[in-house]
Formats: sequence, structure tokens, C-alpha cells
Amino acid sequence: MNSNDRAITALASLAHGAVHTYEMTVPLFVVVWLAEFDAIPLGVASVDVTTATVGVVVTLGYGLFGLGALPGGVLVDRVGSRRLISACLLGMGLSYVLLGLAPNMLVVAAALVLWGAAASVYHPAGLSLISKGVSERGTGLAYHGVAGNLGIGLGPLAAAVMLLFVEWRTVALVLGAPAVLAAIYAARADFDETAAVADSETAADGGSKATSGVDDLGEFLAESRLLFAGGFALVFVVVMCSGLYYRGVLTFLPELLRDLPGFDPIPVDALLPESLRSALGVESGTGRPLRPQDYFYSGLLLVGVVGQYVGGKLTDRVPLGYGLAGAFGTLAVLAVLFVPVSAMGLAPLMVLGALLGAFLFVVQPMYQATVAEYTPSGTRGLSYGFTYLGVFGVGALGGTIAGGILAVANPTALFLVLAGIAALGAVTGLVLTRRAD
Repeated sequence: MNSNDRAITALASLAHGAVHTYEMTVPLFVVVWLAEFDAIPLGVASVDVTTATVGVVVTLGYGLFGLGALPGGVLVDRVGSRRLISACLLGMGLSYVLLGLAPNMLVVAAALVLWGAAASVYHPAGLSLISKGVSERGTGLAYHGVAGNLGIGLGPLAAAVMLLFVEWRTVALVLGAPAVLAAIYAARADFDETAAVADSETAADGGSKATSGVDDLGEFLAESRLLFAGGFALVFVVVMCSGLYYRGVLTFLPELLRDLPGFDPIPVDALLPESLRSALGVESGTGRPLRPQDYFYSGLLLVGVVGQYVGGKLTDRVPLGYGLAGAFGTLAVLAVLFVPVSAMGLAPLMVLGALLGAFLFVVQPMYQATVAEYTPSGTRGLSYGFTYLGVFGVGALGGTIAGGILAVANPTALFLVLAGIAALGAVTGLVLTRRAD
């Protein structure tokens, strides 16, 4: 990678890690919210706090995270990636400050909505920046994905450790501060945003705008029709399946693990030697509990680093449709096996969790590269806007679906539904390959 590639990859990786740190800390808070809050005040009435209602609250933020990607994609083609990435980081930091000050679930919902609006512009901005500015695109996507997974895994791990010593509101406030510094770095970084857009690619755009995006509603509709008239329509189905599965699995995973054998809360002071407890004047079993499910969840996400890196490298080595079909097929099998394996004990569940963490993220660099293959460079931001509308907008419904199923049925029903979603993604990948052939 040249110096421009490295500068772009560094910025995009930093922002990607921050986005997913904030995103994936929320499920840890969900467990606390279900225990701490009894109702959601709505003026003259209130709604009980259940998995279903908390699922809706979380979907508000996660949904906007995806819905805002489409206007974000339009903006990045007009104003460039740097400004949007800086604004994204600043907005996310402020949203976590508001979350740390939230007295009830209504303010929690407002903070999540603000986070979703700010975070929504990142993926079209960051991925457009890599696809147009990094000459070694696959490698750039691999490092970008690894950084995202470090945020996905280490962010919740840091939050879980802090929750041993302070309440969740303090954790939210502490997490909000670093985004401001990252926003300053984003505004000052120096690179060429379009260095990797070759003349041949511009000429091959088939009349689509090559440098300036869309100017008005008519152009937006025309470019959108052009995108969905081709293979991008199938890519959109793939990314929706990825988003629904991803959010459906992860939103309530810590809550699901909480009731399994081996995940009983452990008072931290019980782990200390008796001599040290006596010296500190601490009675065994009286301190804050260590919640094993938080660390299992964080470990599963950290394993995704391997999946992101392998998936990024595979984009340069195997037909993308076959790669997507294989990854989604594996996810379908893992969903079917999750409940019976969880009944076998902690060790088998850890093995399945590691596989799930890896394959959840193998698909991401694959569909990101597939978008670049099926779209013109001039509307790459718009293309990634639609992509993350599917991944995080439509995909956010996975949280609502999971919460609703758990409220009226059981985990077995949830994972069977998720297996069906993954199977649809696998079939669509095969169809995409046939179309490419």
C-alpha cells in the first residue's frame, strides 16, 4: 500500500472502530435496562419494559443507523467523505453523553436516535473513500474490517470491565469522550479521496455521473433505477439478509446467555484471596457481580476480527457469489445448532460461538466488494447508501423480530427464523454468481 492508501485506511479504520464500539455496547446495556426500568413514559400513558418494547427502542436507533445511510450516500458523492466522517464522530460522542444523562427509557430512546443519525453516514462515506481512494481495495477493506471488529469486540469488553466498578450511565459518559478527539483527527488528515479511480473505470460508467453524484430528485431516481436494474438488486437482497441475521442474533444474545448453565453471576470480590478480602474489609459475595455472558459476547465479537480479515482477502481470490453462498450457508447451519449445542455445556457452546463470530463477519467485506463490482464509481456513495439502508435499516428489524419472538415463543423459534434468513442469503449468492457468469 502507498502512503495515500495508508492514510485513508488509517482514518477509515479509526472511524469504523468507533462506530462499532458504540453500536455493540448497546446490547450490554439492554440487560441492565430490562432490570432497572419498569415502564417507558409516554406522556399521558406508559408502556411496560419487556424484551419486545426494548427491542423496539433499540430498533429506533439501529434503524436510523441504516435509514440515514441513503441520504448519507447522496451527500458523500456531493461533499466528500472527510466532512461526513468528522461530523459522524462528533455526533456519536454527544449522543453517548446524552445516554449517560438519561433518567428514563424515553431519553434512552432519544439518545439512541441521535446516535443512529450521526453514525448512519459513516459506512457510505468510509467505504466510498476506500473504494475510490485506495489502490489495493481488498487489502484496505480487510484492515478496515479488522478495525471495525476490534471496536465491536474491545469496545463491549471495555464497557463490561467498567460495569464491574461503575454504573452504566458513567460507562456511557466515559465512552462518549474519545469520539471528539477522533473527529478532530478526521478533519485534519491529509489524503487524495479519489486517487484510485482509474480513467478506464470512469469511462466504463456507461453515462452515469462519474465525479459529482446526484444533483436533484430526478437524478437520484434515475441513478437509483440504473442501480437496481442490474445485479445490484440481488446484492441488496444479500445485504438485507446479512443485516437481519446480524441484528437478530446479537441484540438479545447477552440476555439469552444469562439463563444458560455456566453463566451465573459471580461477585468480583469472591474471586479475591481470603487474605486480601480481610485486609480490605470486604465480605464475600457483597460486591458487583461479574456477568460471564458479557465476556462471552465480547469474545464472540473479537473472533470476528479473523472473519473480517479472511473475508477481505477472499474477495481478491474467489468468485464473490460463491463466497457469499458458502458463508451464509454456514450461518444457517450454526443457527440450527445453537440451541441444542447450548444445552451440551459451556465448552461446545464456546466452539460454536467462535464459529458464529467468525462467519458473521466473513460476509461483510465480501458484500462490500460486491457492491463495488456492480456499481459505477460516480455514484459509489449512493450505492453504499442503499447497501447500508439494507444492512442496518432493514436489518434493524432483526432486533424487533428477535424481541417479539422471545416475548411470545422461545430461543428455538428465533434461531430457526434466523436460519431461514441465512438460507435466503446463500441462495441469492448462487443466483448472483449465475448472473455474473
